[in-house]
Amino acid sequence: MSTTLSKKPLRLSDIVGGGYGAFWHSRARYRVLKGGKGSKKSTTTALNLILRLMQYPGSNLLVVRQVMDTHRSSTFAQLSWAIQRLGVTALWKRTVSPMEMTYLPTGQKILFRGFDDVLKLASTTVDKGFLCWVWIEEAYEIEQEADFEKLDLSVPRGQVPEPLFKQTTLTFNPWSETHWLKARFFDRPDDQVDTFTTTYLDNEFLDDTDRAVFSRMEKENPRRYQVAGLGNWGVAEGLVYERWKIENFDPARIGMTGDKDERWKYRHIFGLDYGYTNDPTAFVAAAANPIDKHLYIYDEIYETRLLNSDIAKRVTDKGYAKERIIADCAEPKSNEDLRRLGLSRVMPSAKGKDSILNGIAALQDYEMIVHPRCKNAIMELSSYCWDKDKAGNTLNRPVDTCNHLMDALRYAFQDMKHFVPCDPAVKIRRPPSLLSAEDFAGGWE
Repeated sequence: MSTTLSKKPLRLSDIVGGGYGAFWHSRARYRVLKGGKGSKKSTTTALNLILRLMQYPGSNLLVVRQVMDTHRSSTFAQLSWAIQRLGVTALWKRTVSPMEMTYLPTGQKILFRGFDDVLKLASTTVDKGFLCWVWIEEAYEIEQEADFEKLDLSVPRGQVPEPLFKQTTLTFNPWSETHWLKARFFDRPDDQVDTFTTTYLDNEFLDDTDRAVFSRMEKENPRRYQVAGLGNWGVAEGLVYERWKIENFDPARIGMTGDKDERWKYRHIFGLDYGYTNDPTAFVAAAANPIDKHLYIYDEIYETRLLNSDIAKRVTDKGYAKERIIADCAEPKSNEDLRRLGLSRVMPSAKGKDSILNGIAALQDYEMIVHPRCKNAIMELSSYCWDKDKAGNTLNRPVDTCNHLMDALRYAFQDMKHFVPCDPAVKIRRPPSLLSAEDFAGGWE
C-alpha cells in the first residue's frame, strides 16, 4: 500500500514497519494495546488514525488523556508527526487554541479533551459526520473504571453508517497488574475486545544505543525490564511504596475543599537528584500534610544530559527558583553552581547511617497522590522495589536503580522534620500527632 499525496510516493510498510498488522486492521469495539517503552505503540496508533480519517469520509476522532494540558507534548505532537511523516501536511490544518486538527478536503475533525473537564468531555460533538473513534492515550492514568464508563456511554454514541464503525483504542504501559484495565480487558475474553502486547523488539527503528538501554535495564532492574521492556504486567508484590494512587488535582488548591481552607496543614517541598549520561537528573515538587498524612506529588523534571545551567533554567521556567530545594549532598560543586545561577535556596541533603531506610520509613506513613502529568514518578513508584538475595528472600534494602525521583523525594521530605502546622483559626502550633495545646504545653519544636 502507498500514498500518492506527497511529492514522492511513500511505501506505508517503510513508514510503519512490522509487528502491528493485527492491531492496524482490527475493527473490534475496543482495541487495547499495552506495550513497553520504545515499542512504537503511540506513533503507530497516530499513523493508523490519520490514515483512517483520510480513508473514511464522515469519520471523526476524539483523543483523550487524563489531563487536557498533557496533549500538546504527547498526542498532538504524535499526530502532527504522523501527518508530516505521511507527506500530507498541506491537507491538514492544526490549531492549539482550540486544540484540534481539521482534514481540509472534507472538514473532518480530531478533537482533544481531558478527564479533568468531564462536562466538556461528555458533551463533545462534531458538525460534520460522526464521532465514531476514540483514542485514550496513557489509559493507565485513568484510575477509576467508572470514569472510563462515563466516556464510553457518551462517545462514540448512536449508530454509524457503513463503512464506518465505532471503536475505542486504549494505549498504555502496564505498570501494575492490579489496575482495572487488566481485569476489564485482559482477564475476561470478549468478542468485542482485541488486546495486544508489543515491545521494543517490535520497533525496527531503534538504533544500537536505544537497544543498549534495554540491555542495561534487563541486567540492573529485571522487574522494570519486564514492564518497560517486555510490556508485561507489573507485579505489585515487593514494592517499596504501596499506598499511592494517580489522581487529577489542581496544585493551587491543595488543602482547599469547598469552603474549607486547610492549606495551613501543608508544606510544599522540593528535591533534586543529579544525573547526566545514563541516569536522569530528577526534580520533584510535592506538598505534604503531616496531620492527615497526605503527600501530593504535582510536578517533576526527568531528563538526561542536563548541565547545571540547564537544570537552573528548567526549575526557573517552572516557577520554583525561589523555593527551598534539597539536593544531593554528594555534589557540593553542583549545588554551589545552582545557587550562583539563581537557585539561591538550594541546600544539601543530610546523609548518614540508614538515611535511605529512615527516609523510606517516613514516607511510608503517607498516602501519596500523584498528578497524572508526573509520568516518571508513576513509573518509579510502580517499579521501585525491595531487593532480594539469590534464594529469593526479600532484603531490607531497595534495589538501587530506577530510583532517581524516589531519591529526590526523600531529600525533599527532610524539610518536614521540623515543620509544625499552624492553624490560623485557633492560633496555636499543632503537632502532627494532633495533641492539644494542653497536651504539649509549648514543648513541641
